[in-house]
Amino acid sequence: MRIGIDLGGTKTEGIVLNDRGHIIHRLRRTTPQAESYDAVLNAIAQLVTELETNAGTRCTVGIGTPGSLSPDTALLRNSNTVCLNGQPLLVDLERLLKREVRIANDANCFTLSEATDGAAVGADVVFGVILGTGTGGGIVVNGNLINGAQHIAGEWGHNPLGSEGRACYCGRVDCVETYLSGSGLVKTWRQAGGKGESGARKIGAMASEGHVLALTALGHYHQHFARALASVVNVLDPDVVVLGGGLSNIESLYDKGIAALEQHVFSDTMRTRIVKNKYGDSSGVRGAAWLWDTESTTGNT
Repeated sequence: MRIGIDLGGTKTEGIVLNDRGHIIHRLRRTTPQAESYDAVLNAIAQLVTELETNAGTRCTVGIGTPGSLSPDTALLRNSNTVCLNGQPLLVDLERLLKREVRIANDANCFTLSEATDGAAVGADVVFGVILGTGTGGGIVVNGNLINGAQHIAGEWGHNPLGSEGRACYCGRVDCVETYLSGSGLVKTWRQAGGKGESGARKIGAMASEGHVLALTALGHYHQHFARALASVVNVLDPDVVVLGGGLSNIESLYDKGIAALEQHVFSDTMRTRIVKNKYGDSSGVRGAAWLWDTESTTGNT
């Protein structure tokens, strides 16, 4: 039995997963990040206790987190759950839970889930993409997570793209995330002349109904998507790219987006498959549970 925890900014989800990949138990709790770091730790510990009580046995524990552990300090960084930044999350959780714990970035967990028994099962090299509030990514090769020397493997969302001067939360400008995240699509829509309160989902819906400005914005989004992802395909040459996050539901990515991508890949043919995720919002928590079934290029993190 494996416990997977998806530590989010507003909610924390936990599951018990068996050897066949079936979810035996599932619990959700509000993430008390507004209270304190210790409150978050205790919420995770309580969730693990409840899940093990339901499972009737001691389980391995894997946790998907926003951000990643620094290879130098082992402190969490780059988390939008800001109370976790600069904290020894792994050490503290192992102390509380009285066992070894495995931690990985939430995009890595998503990719591991889809490579293990999801949309990319059986593929040797998988690149997982998160298109949502942010833009993240992960890499799995032969079933194993690739973390890299800096623990940032797959972080394509902070590669440079474009020259509009779009400010990114990371302090840089024109990161891929500023174009491909939900807010990035909304900004593109406004630049195309769109007005009113329109989120990414609504823009996609309007485009499917033939709304001219929404179609224009999505046309630009396809090009941003193609140029950003081509840089990954040209370097990694994956067998499968799995799309996740809310914007992965934009159906035109799987025809017009792929057609645009093919124009930027440095090859006379493109065999890389671009597919939608199988498990949706459950991919992250499932991948956290699978952390004990994979080897990592940098060990525990």
